[in-house]
Amino acid sequence: MEVTNYNERLLLQNLAAGDDQAFATVFHHYRHRIYAIALKLLGTPSGAEDIVQDVFLKLWLKKKELNAIEHFKAYLFTVTRNHIFNALKKLAKEQAMESDLASHIPEFSDHITVYKQYEEILQTAISQLPPQQELIYKLSKEEGLKRQEIAEKLQLSPETIKVHLAHAMRSIRAFCLTHMDLNTFIILLCFFY
Repeated sequence: MEVTNYNERLLLQNLAAGDDQAFATVFHHYRHRIYAIALKLLGTPSGAEDIVQDVFLKLWLKKKELNAIEHFKAYLFTVTRNHIFNALKKLAKEQAMESDLASHIPEFSDHITVYKQYEEILQTAISQLPPQQELIYKLSKEEGLKRQEIAEKLQLSPETIKVHLAHAMRSIRAFCLTHMDLNTFIILLCFFY
């Protein structure tokens, strides 16, 4: 439906009164133009559709103010321009954040790889301990039990637990040092301790 100046004025009055049909008529008259402008500036159909929805949502929410607007078309395109500028600012901010994150991902990824290598070596070292030392180490380091709790659980003296734990730690440290390259060891010292 072609909207003339007179018809548009009447439609805006009806829209201001909450007439859904008037809103639909204005929407259908302008949506393709708003979409085309948004698509040209944003470059994505979904972004352009979002602009159309945002503009007409704002129009509906401010419908009672429409009677006071002298040049509706200029008003509508100003609202459209503002929404597009806001979308472009948001897009630029998101791209800057993604770029910043991407610049840190290789470093983070390297640390994860090193940590996984360390975990594999550590688990191998633990599995090579004598059974009593392995059990005491796991109860202490993996389950978080205190020496006294381990002693009660295993019916051993706390001093015996202390000795077994010290031997286990020495064995694990020696195994890790002989199975890790120097760079991995230095990275672990810097980033994980």
